[in-house]
Amino acid sequence: MILAGVYAIVVGIGIIGQWGFFLGAGRVPELKSEPYRIGFHLAGEFLTALALLVGGVALLAGAPWGRSFYLLATGMLLYTIIVSPGYFAQRKEWPLVGMFAVLLVLAAISLILVL
Repeated sequence: MILAGVYAIVVGIGIIGQWGFFLGAGRVPELKSEPYRIGFHLAGEFLTALALLVGGVALLAGAPWGRSFYLLATGMLLYTIIVSPGYFAQRKEWPLVGMFAVLLVLAAISLILVL
């Protein structure tokens, strides 16, 4: 479960870092063209990141509710991993699409370890 906990924390931090970079670099044009849609999307992404951080720390700490919370957070992550690459594929940003494929495989492995 150590690997799953570390994975959740790293991915949670990664989501926050990636969006921080995109927002800071002005690479989110949807803030002007589709502010409501991207606002809800960002809320979902940051809630997923927060859930991953809490779930990962809880797993590593051996909290009795950690496994259940980790599974919830990973479910949220799986939704994000499946939906988000479409945006980058549309823009032909293939390295980012590949990143999501790797994250999907790692999420599956971490789930198997926890289950």
